[in-house]
Amino acid sequence: MWNKFKWFAIIFGGLSLALFYFLTNPNEVNYLPECPLYLTTGIYCPGCGSQRATHQLLNLNIFGVLQQNVLFFISLIFIGYHLIVTGINTIFKKNIYNYIYHPKTPLVILVVILIFWILRNIPYYPYNLLAPN
Repeated sequence: MWNKFKWFAIIFGGLSLALFYFLTNPNEVNYLPECPLYLTTGIYCPGCGSQRATHQLLNLNIFGVLQQNVLFFISLIFIGYHLIVTGINTIFKKNIYNYIYHPKTPLVILVVILIFWILRNIPYYPYNLLAPN
């Protein structure tokens, strides 16, 4: 019983949040939380622009997602890869290796995030294209 309620709450909460971000443009409201790092230092963190990117994604504007946060889009591809491989392995009883579980994957992800973080804060072309709009 508790397990069913937990899944219902997760699905209902996720759909409610998706509907909220579908209908609410973070550029047009001021009640959504802002990045504390950007507010205090003026430096973009790797997640800056994710709320706007979520809104753009839910409105099927892929170019808008890329304008707000390229790393957000890459992470969606990464999550999609994981779900597809896990689904194929579960449904078709395959044993496709999921590279997300490779021992060096967390290190690669950390390096990519740090490089993205540094590059998006360089105020010169083409690096300034990585800053959220």
